[in-house]
This record gives sequence, structure tokens and C-alpha cells, in this order.
Amino acid sequence: MAGDDYRLPRTVAPTRYQLHLEPDLDAATFTGLARIDLDVADDVLEITCNAIELEITEAQIETQEGRTSSATWTYDEALERVTFTFAEPVSIGEAVLHVRYQGILNDQLHGFYRSTFVDAEGQRRTIATTQFEATDARRAFPCWDEPDRKAVFEVTLTVPGDLAAYSNSPVVAERVLDDGRRELTYAPTMKMSTYLVAFVVGPFEATAPVDVDGVPLRVVYPVGKGHLATFALEIGAFALRYFSEYFAIAYPGDKLDLVAIPDFAFGAMENLGCVTFRETALLADPAQASRLSLERIVDVVAHEIAHMWFGDLVTMGWWEGIWLNEAFATFMEVSCTDAFRPEWQRWVSFGIEKEMAMAIDGLHTTRPIEYEVRSPDDANGMFDVLTYEKGGSVLRMLQQYLGEDAFRDGVRLYLQRHRYANAVTVDLWNAIEEASGQPVRQIMDTWILQGGHPIVTIDGGVVTQAPFAYGPKGDGAASAIGETWEVPVLARSLTSGATTKVLLGTSPVDLELGREAVLLNAGGSGVYRSAYAAADAAALVPRLAELSPLERANLLNDAWAATQAGQMDLEAFFALGGALGDDGEPSTWQSVIRALQMCSRIIDDENRAVLEAATVRLLGAKAAALGWEPVAGEDERTPNLRASLLGALGTLGGDRATIDAALSRFDATDPINPDLVQCVLEIVGDQGRAGDYDRVLEHHHHAPTPQLEVQYLQALAGFGTAELAERTFELCRSEVRTQDAPFVLGAAIANPATGAATWGRIAAHWEELLGRFPANAHSRMVSTVSTLYAHPTVASEAIAFLTAHPVATGQQSVKQSLERLANNLAFAERIRPTLVEVLRRVAS
Repeated sequence: MAGDDYRLPRTVAPTRYQLHLEPDLDAATFTGLARIDLDVADDVLEITCNAIELEITEAQIETQEGRTSSATWTYDEALERVTFTFAEPVSIGEAVLHVRYQGILNDQLHGFYRSTFVDAEGQRRTIATTQFEATDARRAFPCWDEPDRKAVFEVTLTVPGDLAAYSNSPVVAERVLDDGRRELTYAPTMKMSTYLVAFVVGPFEATAPVDVDGVPLRVVYPVGKGHLATFALEIGAFALRYFSEYFAIAYPGDKLDLVAIPDFAFGAMENLGCVTFRETALLADPAQASRLSLERIVDVVAHEIAHMWFGDLVTMGWWEGIWLNEAFATFMEVSCTDAFRPEWQRWVSFGIEKEMAMAIDGLHTTRPIEYEVRSPDDANGMFDVLTYEKGGSVLRMLQQYLGEDAFRDGVRLYLQRHRYANAVTVDLWNAIEEASGQPVRQIMDTWILQGGHPIVTIDGGVVTQAPFAYGPKGDGAASAIGETWEVPVLARSLTSGATTKVLLGTSPVDLELGREAVLLNAGGSGVYRSAYAAADAAALVPRLAELSPLERANLLNDAWAATQAGQMDLEAFFALGGALGDDGEPSTWQSVIRALQMCSRIIDDENRAVLEAATVRLLGAKAAALGWEPVAGEDERTPNLRASLLGALGTLGGDRATIDAALSRFDATDPINPDLVQCVLEIVGDQGRAGDYDRVLEHHHHAPTPQLEVQYLQALAGFGTAELAERTFELCRSEVRTQDAPFVLGAAIANPATGAATWGRIAAHWEELLGRFPANAHSRMVSTVSTLYAHPTVASEAIAFLTAHPVATGQQSVKQSLERLANNLAFAERIRPTLVEVLRRVAS
């Protein structure tokens, strides 16, 4: 099927939709009436638009001459279209298409769908809500479901009298019908794309509106959860002001509702004026939430509010531009969070998120950040770490190279030029280039239009680049990794303190900083690996304490990547980790913990004590210095480090004192410190005491906050007996929400003791699980098959099965997981013969 087949004819363009929808929550159906104003560019006998899972009952066209004629219609389910045919041509000019139809409130978390929750009185309640990005507005009303077919939307909802209802704009009219239902009419929206339309109906309540420089802001939540809304109001107000000032454009909507949805396939969705969220990403009690949970709420709220300008006001021309929408919102979320809570050091922690993307981007099955999008599945496949984390990191690298003011001025210029319209990626580069005077398009094309990233090597003050890959490409396989990049290299001499900025291309460049103790990727914003010749490394390592936290984290991350790729010795990596001393940055220690986790899967049981001793040697001193209890005045990121170190000591290190301390906290009647819940649950699951599984499940069922509910649910996957692993699997087949179950199964695959058995169950119930879970979660459910390298036979079976059973959405991500698995198998084979001796020396 040709890519152009998915594009609608350009002979007709919508200018205004008047939509009247009546959902029946008990029957899980809805009826609709769409009145669509059209601009007809050529005489037509047919009008084609998008529609799927809609049963049309009546259609007619009203011409500008006042003629009204009925239409017949045919469906094309493969292309998700309906074509209306008329007895006489519709002439050039204005026309109005009237369509009556009915549809289903599906349970797949897309389109117009239903969701349920249990309220505080134990009563099951039902809601109806929407998720239209990328191409699912067509499941709720006939439409031109393409991002550049912008129009004005006027929504009317008829709902049961006891339910609340929300849409993109404020209510301008309300009346009570004879049967007690309410009819709510909402103000016309600005001109926008179909995927940004939203309506939410159900037993909701809302906070009193907060006036944010003339914009009414509310948090909307399922009944009874108002005590969890205050924090989101605070960050929502901050973000609205922050972005209005940053972009130098007023908020483009009339109001802003932040709506918590019980079942939601994504983290959140940037519907203009009616942003929808998973409950965990919006509702929290700061007294019971970990700092990381609060940081996630700030991130997600800021991300979605940034979209009100970058995505909603200015929208991509076609779906290949999704990357820019999401990458830019990711970049701006971190910027806003850093301004909201500077003490969280958000740009530092973003470095570990960049590492998640680079771990994928070093695979031959990576992809360019921007690629050709044809079908809806192509568009949905773009929602991954390469779009969000790599894309956001590349923008951060550009900003740091150009300077923050020049970058911001370019963004402002771009938004002013294209407001209420559509744009393509090069439009942004052109605007930033104009504002900065730098060759932005030349630089960015090398990062956006090819996959992979370089490794930059310094030898005697001279830098060169080469493509980085974790392993060789498979026989006959293609590689998406590029060859050369325009690399903005920032470097600093630790001897003189001098810094330099160069654009590294194909030719070597002398940094002119001397030949001793030169740090590559100064500041840590570069999206590349750094490597040092022996003499350069020898001069740098003794001076680790002089690096910033992010610079040290990058150094360890790059060293671990080189170790996995066979370019660095495992013992040399652990020697570097052993030199961290009193380093307080969680991201830096995570590299050491990841290495120990891989070793734990590879080493045989009879030598596990050697691994435990090495773990205690590497992590024990820092963990002991931090202890279990927070200290007044400690760094805001210290709780993250404490939890990481103690969790590793109690599981990988088998440290009895740590285990006992965790179990005593779990057994106590007092609540566990929110920052320690995760590590305590990891140790509880690893120990697997009788009765603890049921206690964790009970905590999940009665958790006081959404975050604790999910933490206890995920902890079920950590129990390592065959019986409990099967029980977790069965829960995911039945009662666990479909938004959560794929992630629990992914965690269960990653369980070293029972992951192989869980994979076998997933394969045996493959079609059932695909039917139960949202399509966008299928690839995520199996992403952790890369951890099956301790079971070579099972790994081979998983590779064969997933190759023979491709998923409709996210298959490229599945291929990446399989390549990671192959690389991990090779790594395990490479280090296994010497692993015990290496760990003995580390432990000594």
C-alpha cells in the first residue's frame, strides 16, 4: 500500500466542526451528530474523510446555494475512511456536511473510550474520555484526521444529570432536558488539529479555579480525590507563567483543566485546555510521595503545558514531526522543572534519561529521530525514547552550543511565524539559524536524519570521531547508524580551567587546551560518547572530584558503554567505579549498579558470594555513610542515592544488616519513608518470605495515593518463586488495569529467578494479551526480553518467536530489544570465563 494512500484528497478542507455527542456509559455506546463546514476547492461528486468503528445512519450535504441533498456512503476499513457520494456535484465554495452516527465506547484506551474505578464507598463508577493522538479522533466523529487540517471546534455534550463533563473550552450554555440529562455547549476553540479535541464525562470534581494572569486553571479528579490536587495546581500555575514568558506569547486557550483519568495509555495528552493525565502523573500527597514521584508530576505537567504553544498553537505538518513536538516539550519540561525546583538539579538527572536513549541509539536497529511516516502505525511507533529523550537531548546540546538567549530567540521567532498554523522541522532550524547566525540546519540534519551517535576520542589534545555501536551488525542486516556528525564539542582543561567550543566534522581537530587533563563533553550536554587515550585517561581519573556531577556521570556511563561494546576491560570499569569515593550523584552510581546487575545474571550460584563481596566493597562505604534515615539539610538528590545503594546492597550484595533493616520497615505499622518504599519492596520481593506477597497485594488494593498503588503493584513482579510468578501473570490477565499490566509483565520478565517462565507464559497467551492490552503497550510488555541472556536457550526461543510474531505498533522497538538481547548474550559469553577472578580482585 503506497504511503500516499493514507493521505486524504485535498479537494475539500474543513473549517469548523459542530459536534453533538451523547454517551451512554452503561451501554458503552454513544450517538453523534457532526455539522462540518467545508471549503470545497473543486467540483466533487464524492467527499472522503476519516472514520473507523462508526456506524453512520444519515448523511447529507448543504451547499452554499441552499440546496440540501442526501448522500450514500461506503467504508474503507483498511484506510480508516468513509466516502460520501452525492447525486449531483458539490460546487466550488462553501458547503456543510451533516452526519448522524453511532459508535462504541471501547476498552482499548484510544478514541472515545470507557474507564472504571472504585470510589471511596466501594462503588464501581464509569467514565468516558478521549485519547485521539495520533489518529484516533476518527473513532469519535467523521473528520479530516490529519494535523494540517486545522479547524474550529464547537462541542456539545448531553450527559446524565449527576455527571460532570469537560471539553477544550469553557461552557457557554447549559440546559436541563426533560429526562434529567444536561446539555452542555462549549465555546468555539481556536483553530487546531483534530487530535487535540477532548471530552471527558463521569463522576468528577474540580478544584476552585486559580487565576493565572487571566487564565482560569483547575485540577479535575475522580470524586473523593481532591486532597491530592493541590501540588498539581501549584506547578500548573508556575508552568503557565514560565512558558508565557519564555515564548513571549500569551497562553492560546480560554481556560486550562488538568484532568486525572483512571485508565490512560500514555502519561498525559496535551489536548488544548483539557489536558488528560494518568493519576500518578497528576495527583499526589506531598507528605506521602517520594521526591521522584513529585518530580515526575512536575515534569509531566510542564511537558503538557509546553505543548499548548509547541504542538497546539504551532503544529507539525505531518506525523513525522511528532518527534519535534515531543522532543521540544521534553526539553522544555526539564527547563521548567529546573526553574521550579533548582535544588532538584533536573538537568543532571536528565543525563541518566539521555543514557536510556543512547543505549538504544548504539544499536544497528536504531532509527533516525525523524523518519518518513506513512500509516497510523508508523506514527504511533514514534512515541519512544529516541523521540523524547534523544530528541530532547539533541535540543539541549544545540542550546548549550549556541547559547541560551540565541536559542530562545529562535524559538520565539518560529512560534510567531507559524502560530495557528503548521510547520516542518526545517522551519525551526531556519528560525534559530536566523537568530543565532550559526549553521543550525547543517548541524542538526546530521543528528535528526540519521540514527546513532559518535564516539569522540581525544589523544594528545586532538579529537576525532567514529560511529559508536555495541556490537557488529547481523549477517546481511542493514544498520541505521550514521557515519559522521557535526559534533558540537565543548571541552575544558582541568589544568588551566580554559574552555573551548569546536564543531567536529570528518577531520581531526586540535582543541588547543594543552595535553594534560582535558575533559571532553564539558558541562555534560553532548549527545556522544567520550573516549580517552591511555595518557589522557591517566591524567583525568585522579581528578574526578573536580568534575561536575553530570560530567562524572557521563564519564561512568561512557565507560560502561565501552565495556559492553568490548572496548574497555570490565576490571578497568570497576576500578573507575571504585574511585568515586564520596560522590553524591545518583546517576553516577547507577552505572556501577547496572554493571553489578549484569554480573549477577551471568555468575553461577556457587560463586554468588564473590559477587556479593564485590558489591559491598564498591557500594558499602557510601551506603553506610548515608544510612537509612535522612539528615537535615542533606542534598535533595541524596534520598535517590540512598535508595539505590541500599536496594543494591540488599539484593545484589546480600548484606544481612541491610536486609533486616528493610524487612523491619516493611513489618512496622508506621508508613515507610516515601523515598525508601521502592528499595524496601525490592528487598522484600527478593527475600520472598511467606505471606509477604499477600501483604504487598493488600497494600496495592488499599494504597492511599496513586503512586503507592503502582509501586506495590510493580513489586509483585519481584517475588521469585514459580507459584507467585504464575499468580502475578494471572492477575495481569484479569484484574490489573490494562494501562499497568504490560509494565508488570515486563518487570516479571526481568526477574532473574522467574523471568524465563514468565516469558513462556506470555508466548503461550500471545494473542489473548495483544487483544487485552492497548496497542501502544505491546512492545513495552516485551522490552525486557533483553534480560533473558542468562538463559541462552530461552533467549533463542524469544528471538525466534518475536521475529515470527511482529506487533502492529512498535515493532522497531521490539527489534531493538532483540538486538540488545543478542549483544547481552555476546557480552556474557565474553566475560564469563574471567568474571569470578575479576570480582575477587574488586572485592579484595
